[in-house]
Amino acid sequence: MKKRFGIDIDGTVTCPKSILPYINKAFGLNLLYENVNQYEYTPFLNVPEKEFANWFTENEPVIYANSPLAEGAENVLKKWEHQHELFFISARRSHLLDITINWFIDKGLTFDHIELIGSHDKIATIKKHGVDLFFEDKHDNAVMINEECDIPVILFDTPYNQEPIPNGVLRVKNWREAGRWVDEWIKQEQNRRSLVRSN
Repeated sequence: MKKRFGIDIDGTVTCPKSILPYINKAFGLNLLYENVNQYEYTPFLNVPEKEFANWFTENEPVIYANSPLAEGAENVLKKWEHQHELFFISARRSHLLDITINWFIDKGLTFDHIELIGSHDKIATIKKHGVDLFFEDKHDNAVMINEECDIPVILFDTPYNQEPIPNGVLRVKNWREAGRWVDEWIKQEQNRRSLVRSN
């Protein structure tokens, strides 16, 4: 039973610690990943928001090109590439598409579709593509997607997304856990379909 998975990229497919060494070096900090307890980095920095935004715009091509894969992502995504449709939907801006595609090729990952929407609001894109299940690391995104699109969302556990979650959002520690959950979910879906057919 082929499903269409919507998958965020940064902090989900890429290691959520990817940006931290760059921030520490650029701003003379020694921030630990465990202490980054909110999604935005500005509160941890000693510079105005605009200055950080300019720094990030300048450095994001290098950060994205060199981001390591999240632990376990490669095996799970490679397994799914023949079983499901993989739609990567990211808040990255569209001018970064070539860098993003090259990163996927470099990591040996295949994709059915990559869409860089330049915004954290992924609702319209998810609905447009008829996504069945979404993978995310940003807490408010996960909750909104679950509520607005009425699909399950897998939230990858990080120090910055510890707020409570509704029933339709499932928190996992890593890609192996996500893979096991998906296997079980697919099995339940198949059982439901069999029951409907037999009735």
